[in-house]
Amino acid sequence: MLALTREVYDGSIAHARECAPEECCGVLGGARGGDGECERSHADRYRRVANVAEEPRTTYELDPAEQLAHMQAIEDAGREVVGFVHSHPAGPPAPSPTDEREATWTGYSYVIVALGGAEPFVGSWRWTGEGFEQEVIAVQMADSPT
Repeated sequence: MLALTREVYDGSIAHARECAPEECCGVLGGARGGDGECERSHADRYRRVANVAEEPRTTYELDPAEQLAHMQAIEDAGREVVGFVHSHPAGPPAPSPTDEREATWTGYSYVIVALGGAEPFVGSWRWTGEGFEQEVIAVQMADSPT
């Protein structure tokens, strides 16, 4: 399960809309749960990262320097990297074959913001090292405990 603050949820959708028709990408910070099925991670920070992919309309690649800087800032603030966000401006609301080939962070959440429907879809999948397993997303209200 991945809990997102309302600010992170809304911010990831806004970023996806701003970047369309190209894919957006970013880093999530907060508190990681374990790698078990029922473990819960909580994301209270979303840091936008430039997409430097050669074909940004159909794939994403986080700018390495920006990614590292944001990950360091998250850790310096006493938080943990929870996962990553990218968008599918017109594609399916699920990991693509390219997403599976490129995934490397075992046990981390990969959030996809899909804009192809009438309303945005925000889904999350945890990378197992062999494939993606969909996880439940809970969007927390501003005064919800972490």
